Amino acid sequence: MSSLVARAQLVGAVAAQYCEHVDKEGRFPSEAVRAMKEARLLSAFIPKEFGGEGAELSEIAEVVSIISQACASAGMTYAMHQIKLSSVISHGDKAAWHQDFMRRISRDQLLVASATTEGGIGGNLRNSICAVERDGDRFTLAKDGCVISYGRDADAILITARSRPDAPASDQVMAVLTNDQYTLELTGTWDAMGMRGTCSDSFKFSAQGDVAQILPNDFGEIAAKSMLAICHILWSAVWYGIASSAVSRAQSFVRSEARRNPSQTPPGALRVAEAANMLQLMRSNTIAGLSRFAQAQHNEDDLGSVGFIVAMNNIKIGASRMVVDIINHALLITGINGYRNNTPYSVGRHMRDALSAQIMISNDRIFGNVANLLLMHRLDPSLAA
Repeated sequence: MSSLVARAQLVGAVAAQYCEHVDKEGRFPSEAVRAMKEARLLSAFIPKEFGGEGAELSEIAEVVSIISQACASAGMTYAMHQIKLSSVISHGDKAAWHQDFMRRISRDQLLVASATTEGGIGGNLRNSICAVERDGDRFTLAKDGCVISYGRDADAILITARSRPDAPASDQVMAVLTNDQYTLELTGTWDAMGMRGTCSDSFKFSAQGDVAQILPNDFGEIAAKSMLAICHILWSAVWYGIASSAVSRAQSFVRSEARRNPSQTPPGALRVAEAANMLQLMRSNTIAGLSRFAQAQHNEDDLGSVGFIVAMNNIKIGASRMVVDIINHALLITGINGYRNNTPYSVGRHMRDALSAQIMISNDRIFGNVANLLLMHRLDPSLAA
């Protein structure tokens, strides 16, 4: 863990140098990602037998948080890369092609992106319009209107589609395609309020590859048993990093006020204590998610249970709400100095990045799913882990 943390801090230092440029120019955090590759952080999650470090999810979450404190776009890029890797690690570890792909990531520090969205499905990742078309050992795939974060900078993309042209929309598979196997036709550019460096442009995706590149398990199982839980946990780690940075700036502001007027307690001191309390709750929320996921991994039935799904969804909802409240608290502490973009206490970028949290898989959609699940599931009232 200490080695990973030290390397993450080095990446964070690089990300901090360029974060304002990344935000203002809406460009990919290339310097930070280059530093990740040099530090060999992109393969940290991959099992040792395939050339990685076999890091625990809690260690990956810590790396995500450290980088996000410096640059949320860089932290989110790292988180999304690891989320995609988790699908290959959990569901491709017995398949020769995917084993070799993990070795390639470890050797060459490949950056992996995701193409799970599609025009016409309304943000529902569990439905696809496009389909895999097989011809012997080969397949072709065309997907329109898919948002692919850092798509033009990725070395490979994991993409979802119906398993065959006559399959239902929910009968999906996930395939790995390397950047020499697909073309991207730009259909919409990413000019957003926050998370500007993720470069989440829209594309028409066309590809062909070997059938062996399709993960053995159907996407429904991949999503339920690994991807969505890890997604919510690592996103929460990103948002915790942003919130931590905002509170740190607020604390620095109050300390500077105290030095200027040592005879009186600054008016924002009480609010810093409140913000620290909120930050602790947010940290506990994410740690609870890590603990719950670790527990479920030892029980296949629990991993697919209603209680587990509800718990993971609640981790995301809680973190996405708390991050905005915490940063707003920091803004109240710093006042105009936090509102302005050209002061060391500015939290404008933090707030804009954090506002994405509630719409990355919309909280309303998640609440709707949880509401249906709770019609058949009794809430657990215990405090036991």
